[in-house]
Amino acid sequence: MSSNRGLSTAHSVVEPTSLSKRVAATLVVLYALVALIPLAWIALTAIKSPPDSISYPPKLVFEPSIEGFCNLFTTRSRQTDEYLESLPPPSGACERIARDNNMVVVSRSNYLPRFVNSLIIAFGSTLLSVGLGVMAAYAFSRFPVPGKDDLMFFILSTRMMPPIAVAIPIFLMYRELGLSDTKLGMILLYSAVNVSLAVWLLKGFIDEIPREYEEAAMVDGYTRLQAFRKVVLPQATTGIVATAIFCLIFAWNEYAFAVLLTSGEAQTAPPFIPIIIGEGGQDWPAVAAGTMLFLVPILVFTVLLRKHLLRGITFGAVRK
Repeated sequence: MSSNRGLSTAHSVVEPTSLSKRVAATLVVLYALVALIPLAWIALTAIKSPPDSISYPPKLVFEPSIEGFCNLFTTRSRQTDEYLESLPPPSGACERIARDNNMVVVSRSNYLPRFVNSLIIAFGSTLLSVGLGVMAAYAFSRFPVPGKDDLMFFILSTRMMPPIAVAIPIFLMYRELGLSDTKLGMILLYSAVNVSLAVWLLKGFIDEIPREYEEAAMVDGYTRLQAFRKVVLPQATTGIVATAIFCLIFAWNEYAFAVLLTSGEAQTAPPFIPIIIGEGGQDWPAVAAGTMLFLVPILVFTVLLRKHLLRGITFGAVRK
């Protein structure tokens, strides 16, 4: 009897049971598989030939081809058999594929310039919105701003309306200011949209940093700006990185404003990829190849900063 008194069958209400762990793991794996199916299908379509990409039923076993990538980066023109016979042998794989289809490569496509525009606009707007957001968040967190709650709500309210609701006024304003189809105009626009998100996220992170650290630094002779730069910013790194990723994802994937406000010089990849037209219809391997390459920068950026992102999302979740 006495030996049973030391035994307990109770379990912690915090520590998950083995069954709940297995159920959670199963759900996570299923969700990951469902989320990866479209990406896998895009990758498979990118290495198919145009006939294989539209075959029915869909082909899961096929001969890989780089024709989609060649069509993505080049512009081709159909020629007569007599003209093709007068040409020297093809100098590369893409030229050889074009000759097999009775075409010749005449120039490079506009995909690469559009891709570079996406890099410049997305990263430029992310840098500007996070820079403005961290300073505004610090001011709201540390100083007695009159009407702070009302101002914070007003800032948040700018994210509530759908972008298409203000698209026409912005189009008219940009036309008058000469900012239509310019990288500067798109950077300013995306920064204005993202800065509200940056302020709200970063204020929460900065609120979790004790004021005593800055006060101690200023007692040691630091100015307010020096304390902000050397004390607050290093401790808010995880929050800044998490905010930058969210801002970058929006700017990288944005479609509505890019379609309305750009057409050539500042056009980004999202509105360009759907209009990749092949002979006889949509060139799905080229579209898939462009989509797959478009995913790479944001994927690499997120993977490289994933540790900061995870810490930033959970920052302040557990209070002592």
